[in-house]
Amino acid sequence: MSDFQLVCPCLFGLEGPLADELRKMGAENVRPQNGRVVFDGSEEMIARANLCSRYGERVQVLMSVFPARSFEELFQGVKALPWERWIGRNDAFPVTGSCLGSQLASVPDCQSIVKKAVVERLKSRYSVGWFEESGAPCRIHFLILKDRVSVMLDTSGTGLHKRGYRANAAEAPIRETLAAAMAYFSRVRHDATLIDPFCGSGTILVEAALLALNVAPGIGRRFAAEKWDRLDPSVWKRERERARSLEMHDAGFLAKGYDIDPAAVSLARENSAKAGVSDRIRVVKRSIADFSDDGEYGCVICNPPYGERMLDLRGAEELYRTMGNVFVPRHGWSYGIISSDETFENCFGRRAARRRKLYNGMIRCQYYMYFGEKS
Repeated sequence: MSDFQLVCPCLFGLEGPLADELRKMGAENVRPQNGRVVFDGSEEMIARANLCSRYGERVQVLMSVFPARSFEELFQGVKALPWERWIGRNDAFPVTGSCLGSQLASVPDCQSIVKKAVVERLKSRYSVGWFEESGAPCRIHFLILKDRVSVMLDTSGTGLHKRGYRANAAEAPIRETLAAAMAYFSRVRHDATLIDPFCGSGTILVEAALLALNVAPGIGRRFAAEKWDRLDPSVWKRERERARSLEMHDAGFLAKGYDIDPAAVSLARENSAKAGVSDRIRVVKRSIADFSDDGEYGCVICNPPYGERMLDLRGAEELYRTMGNVFVPRHGWSYGIISSDETFENCFGRRAARRRKLYNGMIRCQYYMYFGEKS
């Protein structure tokens, strides 16, 4: 049953994986758009998407989309929405937003108008003159893009990439949602052997393990909407039980992580333990020059240090040449490497079989995928 329009923002390039996983969750009318996926769902889907989405940044209720070129149009459009369906008499409702390419360009002014419109709507519904906002936060977010207003209510709270296992991170960590997507693009299997020779704090290792074992990435954390009186708390309990029932702890997945920094090795071990997958991950101190893949099949996924992150350009290029020498084409093995360096393939020594444009934070990258030679 689909009661609401929902929206999941995501990193650019992850719209496809996000739409795919939402369909598999049972979301209806899934529509990928630039930087987000819109879909229909019920209270169950709100909880399920928060708990289970690997690639989305948060889950929002899409209250409405309407045109506005003046503060009066913005005010009336927001006031007409059924805020009482979500916001209780004592709930807090902070407002954030952004304006791009629109006649309404002042974010602070638009915040004030949106807040005032919601207050006026709730005053008429609750017959009160003011709101102390001492209860659970129901965060309102607006986007005004080319004079069209999207108004959302955030159900997640802290972004979904905050799984809870990475309180600490090595230098230049990769975002959890991006690491999960790299495992998706490399088609990590339930019985896969995976190697990350630049594992840092272990994010790729952990996300690949969670994917292979079908462990919901949000199973160990809480979400803003769990505190809302307007949502049935039993829904969250049922969805957690559902997610637990789908885990595949009998899968044969195994991951190996290498790093030359002993502190990163310790951190990766610590984070994998926090994520509950330390029994599937082995991390040791090892240089890329000593890399070797073992077993009949598996995959390498890595985020090597590159010019804009940790190494100067010459150092990065030398590293890529070493990788090209040790990542030998081999039947049954694939290699996935993310880099912002446009000369990567030249230094690596081979053209990728497939490339995908992705973003690591604000850095535009390519995910280069190589597949082993057929026997």
